[in-house]
Amino acid sequence: MPALTESFALPTQGKGTYDLTAQVARLVAKSGVRTGLATVFLAHTSASLVIYENADPTAREDLHRFFERLVPDSGNDYLHTDEGPDDTTSHLRMALTRTSEGVPVAGGRLCLGTWQGIFLFEHRSAPHRRTVWVSVVGE
Repeated sequence: MPALTESFALPTQGKGTYDLTAQVARLVAKSGVRTGLATVFLAHTSASLVIYENADPTAREDLHRFFERLVPDSGNDYLHTDEGPDDTTSHLRMALTRTSEGVPVAGGRLCLGTWQGIFLFEHRSAPHRRTVWVSVVGE
């Protein structure tokens, strides 16, 4: 059974969503898997992964604004602030989303919908270098 597990680093410029669909698709192609599953995992507790609308950037802007209202950085009495005022809020936002996504592979390609992309959702204000793991298994 063909399988591939690799990681790549993704630098962020602070809060926002960063499209990593192309990097994942390249690893699926490299794996040689025609039918199977690609699992994407983010090894961090202050960023997350989302499968989201990839055609209109305003959809992602709405997502960003929603999370700012849902878990605001300011005006809260959080205890865990070792790395700054967005420390707890970034962990809470991560807990409300996911750190892994599984996407079927068919015909050697990711089975994403027409308007879907895989995004790293950075919850910290400062730039970071995030590690993304991709594991592809199948036949």
